[in-house]
Amino acid sequence: MPPSVGSHTPMPEPRRTRFTPPRAFPVVAHGPPPVPTDALVAAARKGHARAFQELVRRFRPRVRALALHLTANASDADDVAQDVFLRAWERLDAFEGRSAFFTWIYRIAVNRALQVRERTASRRTVDPDDPRVTLGVAADATALPQHALELRERYAQLLWAFDRLSPLLRSTVALTTLQGLSYPEAGAVLGVPEGTIAWRMHEARAKLREALTSFEAGPLPAPKARARKAKREHDPNTASLALALAAVFTG
Repeated sequence: MPPSVGSHTPMPEPRRTRFTPPRAFPVVAHGPPPVPTDALVAAARKGHARAFQELVRRFRPRVRALALHLTANASDADDVAQDVFLRAWERLDAFEGRSAFFTWIYRIAVNRALQVRERTASRRTVDPDDPRVTLGVAADATALPQHALELRERYAQLLWAFDRLSPLLRSTVALTTLQGLSYPEAGAVLGVPEGTIAWRMHEARAKLREALTSFEAGPLPAPKARARKAKREHDPNTASLALALAAVFTG
């Protein structure tokens, strides 16, 4: 029977098509792959400033981090990083590619940072406000929350002992323990055999251990591997001082 005039019959709602995702979505490219460092260096040697700017973008954070550990001052580290790349640009023709570009850049950075440190050493002291302490706590507090209150004081002690090493030992520790270079890589930067790096690390650990003993400072538990990996991926240029401190007593 047809509905009477004026009556209201609700219309049925349209059925929504159920979305069933495919088993595998196609990979979406997020842009071209990064240009290899060697290709950027070759272009920069021909005078392409944009290629060199990309090299600066890639390597400046690590160069600054290295300079910060060796100068113990954020402003000096900024100056060293800027000076390193200015010198690299001016001397690019002298880079023959016999070693990796980062090795060449690191060598310039170590030499320049040690010069700055020697000039300003008389006015330097390490305290909990040291920028290296602040960065170290930021890197490790998440992985070591139960020890967060200890980190600042212990890191100041570690850096006090680190700053009293000879320039050769200090740069060796900075490159290996704090920057993560292998002994062969550190040897290439410093122009010495791998065995020399191993000997310097043995000497540095002994001196650091002796200095830290005066504070009755033992090793902190190192961050778990997963936490270290996650932190490295988040900011690969921030050194873990907890790992450095643990290495003093276990290496």
